[in-house]
Amino acid sequence: MDVARWAIPGAMLPRSVISLGGRFGPKDQGQTANTQIAIFDYGQTQLIFEVRGLPSEGLHGQEVGNIYHLEAGTIYGADFYPKGSKEPAPLPDVEAKLGPGEDNFANFIAAVRSRKVSDLNADVLEGHYSAALCHLANISYRLGEQVPFNPRTRAFGDDKEAYETLARMEEHLAKENGFKLDGMKYQLGRK
Repeated sequence: MDVARWAIPGAMLPRSVISLGGRFGPKDQGQTANTQIAIFDYGQTQLIFEVRGLPSEGLHGQEVGNIYHLEAGTIYGADFYPKGSKEPAPLPDVEAKLGPGEDNFANFIAAVRSRKVSDLNADVLEGHYSAALCHLANISYRLGEQVPFNPRTRAFGDDKEAYETLARMEEHLAKENGFKLDGMKYQLGRK
């Protein structure tokens, strides 16, 4: 979530959030969705976050990662595909200062040990904003109501990307995990 939000200039808290999904599959005591979509409205930019806790094929080679749709093309992981091209091109040079550690968790531990704020990959406030997105998505989800998969919701208005994401979720459940969606319901969160 940090990396996704960092790609949106000035992104702190979104204008609105809507989340949907459910806990599909084995019946247990869990309350957290194992399949969830959250859509964060940042005005000209939206951040769509998908969670799949059931077996799933990756999207454009990404099982866990970020995909950026830009005016100039799309970034899948470390590959940039210019608009209209099926061949990757070099990513533009991006200047980034990273502190010690191989990933964000290791960086946090290293900064705690060194006691130097300057060793952190990001200020603690950045972590707060990213955690807040997760909380907002879960609040939307928990305040929602059960709705059937069919007919398809109109909760997204004319947001083509949101409906494409919902279609991927339906395909994930039906084709990859064998659920029969007719008669099934999911939790549609409040916006």
